[in-house]
Amino acid sequence: MESDRIIKDSILKDFRDLKIMAIELTLSIIKPDAVSKGHMGEILARFEKNGLRIVAAKVSLLSRWQVEQIYGIHKGRPFYQDLLQFMTSGPVMLAVLEGEDAVAKNREIMGNTDPHLALPGTIRADFGTAANRNAVHGSDGPDRARYEIACLFEVGEIYSQIWLPERERHHQSAGS
Repeated sequence: MESDRIIKDSILKDFRDLKIMAIELTLSIIKPDAVSKGHMGEILARFEKNGLRIVAAKVSLLSRWQVEQIYGIHKGRPFYQDLLQFMTSGPVMLAVLEGEDAVAKNREIMGNTDPHLALPGTIRADFGTAANRNAVHGSDGPDRARYEIACLFEVGEIYSQIWLPERERHHQSAGS
């Protein structure tokens, strides 16, 4: 039994630093500034060139309620009212992206929130003009991605290898 424990500990030690890639979904919003300047196609192409699949996409005018759901974590901060106004000021492109570690990969492709601090070649460096006009939004974690996607998409709009189990069960039972 002691030898089994030693073998098990050895195996666990060998795999401790192994990162298992997970297929994830994440939300991307191409903001009104980038949409109005005609950058949707180039931004979507960057996701695909970097191994993310677009499994849902639509152009939409966001309601104040939708923007509050996505950005409500910033309520009370000095930029919040401007953010609400900006995100409802014109059409946006909503996209659900799928791929290995999609959340982290999307955030890398987007770059720093402040375009002036973003690495060259990132979306925000190339298309953003200021921290509050930075061309794109991306979910900051898998749980937040699931929540944001559920706020902006219906089940039948997403054509994915994976799905949001809680929402799928809810819609299946509602339709039964």
